[in-house]
Amino acid sequence: MLKSTFLKTPIYITALATISALGASENEIWANYKKPEHFLTKHEFGGNKAFAGFLPKNIKEEVNTLKTEHPNYKKLDNSVLYALVTGRKALKTSNWHKEKNIGVNLGSSRGATGLFEKYHQEFIETGKAATQASPSTTLGNISSWVSQDLHLTGPEFSHSVTCSTGLHAILNAIAWIQAGFADKFFAGGSEAALTPFTIAQMKAMKIYASEDSDFPCRALELQKKRNSMVLGEAAGVLALQKDAPENVLAKISGIGYATEGLKHSVSISEKGESLQKAMKMAIGNKNLSEIDAVVMHAPGTIKGDLSEVNAIKAVFGEKMPAMTSNKWKLGHSFAASGILNLELAVLMLKNQEFIEVPFSNMSKAPDKLRNILVNAVGFGGNAVSILVSRI
Repeated sequence: MLKSTFLKTPIYITALATISALGASENEIWANYKKPEHFLTKHEFGGNKAFAGFLPKNIKEEVNTLKTEHPNYKKLDNSVLYALVTGRKALKTSNWHKEKNIGVNLGSSRGATGLFEKYHQEFIETGKAATQASPSTTLGNISSWVSQDLHLTGPEFSHSVTCSTGLHAILNAIAWIQAGFADKFFAGGSEAALTPFTIAQMKAMKIYASEDSDFPCRALELQKKRNSMVLGEAAGVLALQKDAPENVLAKISGIGYATEGLKHSVSISEKGESLQKAMKMAIGNKNLSEIDAVVMHAPGTIKGDLSEVNAIKAVFGEKMPAMTSNKWKLGHSFAASGILNLELAVLMLKNQEFIEVPFSNMSKAPDKLRNILVNAVGFGGNAVSILVSRI
């Protein structure tokens, strides 16, 4: 095993706030996880119909209400507004209201997609760029506006590492906490990429779901003959600290990361070499038998799902942990996807119940749930694994 020198002591999760197609409250999200159906619906995108995981109506209304609070909020992209909603929820749940030295690291794969497409269309039609085109489409808006909204004084920064962005935010937060630059950190990701151009890009790569079926996204079904990725909009924020509070949800007991050499822009090796390295680093000195389950990245593509299963087989051999995924249920939310994976792990640990993928023969419940690996991998084989443990 590779020993992780990055995580010196456990880091504790004090709060976890998300919004997705499953809802916003913990009870609602867990209840929807336990339902056998998915939450993907078919919509029209620029004349083409496609499945996607949209936020429920009540969350959309909450986002729209934000726009009335301050004149500047009207100019923000949904990726920023989604982060504001989850940031406020994380602050309330963590009960950090009296503290100011809190860092913020929230990333996004696509950033202000909706606004950028809007401003670019205006430029094509008029030949002029709107005054707010540049400042409102800057990626740094996500963390900076959350920090402003919560009146924090700690470090704040945004980044993009495609689909592993959310888990990379956790890596960054842990590094800053361990270095003593911040006492606590809000870390996560936000994605509002359900736009015609983004859907068209995924379809151009021939990875988007194209079949009408009971489950349009077939994540973790290794017998599928077509790619079946479906996008979803979401945001998620974790409250992280090095000391265990009374209201701790779970602890992060291991972290791993690795990157593969590029063969093309979206490459990941057949055996998921970067995921193998990341998982081994996250497991560290623990016995493999102590790892009860893996919440997989599993995007619903043929090669992506298979390479991750191959990576898990290479690490664990014959004693495979239980495997599951949530993208069949709520879609792939790019930067936020790793945070939603981690939320599923925390909820399973708390409720001591495993959420299976109903159509996959790879997804079977384990006897116990103590330690769960959470995976994310972005374009170019940039992988992160986080080991989450029960308190």
